[in-house]
Order: sequence, then C-alpha cells, then structure tokens
Amino acid sequence: MIPIRDNVPCLISPYVLWALMTANITTFLMEMFLAPPAKLAIFHLLGVVPARYMSPEWAVATGYPSAGMLPFFTYMFLHSGWIHIILNMWMLWIFADNIEDAMGHIRFLAFYIICGLSAIATQILLTPSANAPIIGASGAVAGIMGAYFVLYPHGRVLTLIPIIIVPLFFKIPAGLFLGIWFALQIFSGFAEQISGGTQQIAWGAHIGGFVTGLILVRFFIKKDRCKYCYDHAKKDYELPDDF
Repeated sequence: MIPIRDNVPCLISPYVLWALMTANITTFLMEMFLAPPAKLAIFHLLGVVPARYMSPEWAVATGYPSAGMLPFFTYMFLHSGWIHIILNMWMLWIFADNIEDAMGHIRFLAFYIICGLSAIATQILLTPSANAPIIGASGAVAGIMGAYFVLYPHGRVLTLIPIIIVPLFFKIPAGLFLGIWFALQIFSGFAEQISGGTQQIAWGAHIGGFVTGLILVRFFIKKDRCKYCYDHAKKDYELPDDF
C-alpha cells in the first residue's frame, strides 16, 4: 500500500515539518559526496550501534570512541539510500502536518524527538548485541503515525495498491491504513526473529515509535487547536471527500 495523500485539512503552516524534512534531505545529499568507507564510518559514529552501548568492553576493543548521547539524536537524520529517505520523508509529509497543527510548533518538535528516542531505545532492548548501525527517521515518523491514528482515525488516505501492473486507488480510512501498517511491522519483526535472518530493518524501532505516539499524543495536543480531531460525540467531521 502506497499512501498518496489524506483529506484532513491543515490550518497552519507546518514550519517544523519543513525544517525536519530540509535537515534530513540536506544531510542525505551531503552523504552522497562521501566515499563508501567514509559514509560507513559516519553511520557507525553518528548512528546507534546497540552493542556499543550494551557491551562497552566490546566497543572499546573494536575502537569506538566514547559514545555519549549524540548518536541518539543524529541517527534520525541519516539514511542509507534513496528508497530509505524517500519512504520516510513521504510518510512524514502526509501525516505530520496535521500533528503539528494539533500540537503547535514547539510541542510537535519535542514529540517528534521523544518518539525517535523511544524508538531507538526499543530497538536496543530487542537487539542488544547488534553491531550494525541503526539509522533513519522511521522510528520518529512511526510516532507521528501513531499520533495520527489516535487523532484522525476518521480521515481517509488515498492509497495506491498495485495489482501486478494495474494501479488501483482506494480511499481507505486512516485508522484502517495505519492499523494494517502497524500489524505488518509486528508480523515482519516476528518473522525475521523466527527465521534467524540478518536484520535489515529496525522493526522494533517502528513498533516502539508507533506505541509511543499512541500513548503520548494526548499529553501534547492543544485541544483548542484540534478542530478536525476525532470526537465520539460528532458524526459529521466536515472533511472533504473530493481529494
């Protein structure tokens, strides 16, 4: 399923969203000028390597410098390739403007960072001995999607579902779309654990970020700003159908 756009209006200019996307894209373009060994070194230094934190003796023997907290923030802005960053930025673009609308700029930025931190903490707990760097904005973006699931389940997402070579478009309820996405993360994570294969995607970070968004969103929204948020008492949400 490929989301194209949603139908929940945004009443503000999402300046923080634009800044986050600019920072991610700029960082990725700078990575493109690095030779592969230098890029890998950056990923190991500024990405999060679980074993670096959970096995300090191993980290020292391997030659890692003192880790500190910096990688827990910088890992969110590093991406391994074009597909990686396009998918993350596309999902962020579709869902984050409404979350910033409901929270305000500063609260939204804090919420995004907390979701990213919670995501990487979950991944470390699940794979404490992993020695490959974890990078990407997907954990923080998953938190945004969890918040959207709570605030706008009544919205609709225009979704592309390619059937072999035939592109089919459906207007899927946002709650259903995000619920399916979350279920796929859980299934994929378990399947990879059972198969014993080398982990290429940080499924735990996706799950941890999404659950964090689900739980914390109510503490960050400003109810007087949340015009289109889900309300059990309302039946007509005044959302546009022609999108």
